[in-house]
Amino acid sequence: MQNYYVDHKKRLFVHAGFTSMHGVGKEEYESNYYWDRTLWEAALLVDKVAAKTLSDILTTPQRLNHYREIYIGHTPTTNYKIGIPIKAYNLWDVDTGAGFKGKLTILDIDTKEFWKSDSLPSLYPEEKGRN
Repeated sequence: MQNYYVDHKKRLFVHAGFTSMHGVGKEEYESNYYWDRTLWEAALLVDKVAAKTLSDILTTPQRLNHYREIYIGHTPTTNYKIGIPIKAYNLWDVDTGAGFKGKLTILDIDTKEFWKSDSLPSLYPEEKGRN
């Protein structure tokens, strides 16, 4: 299985993230593809500031600007009490907590329309998930 995928429109798909400022292909530690949350945290911070000036643009983490859009999972949006995909800067977190008690969500990356399953407990009453 590939650690990440970049399509012809410069959209990156990775489970969790990466730390290299030179892009996903220059990641030093393979485990970051599965465990890194700093990319998501950086996107949240940049989105909060919303780049408007040259200074803002120059301080945007470079790793976010290598791709038109980035799609991750790994960090459930339910951690933020939100049950739908969250966009921060150019990064979409589409993990809506299906591994716990949330729902599985699919996102049309072109239209941003999404669909959600029923919650894990309603589909599998005996399954405890990762709780």
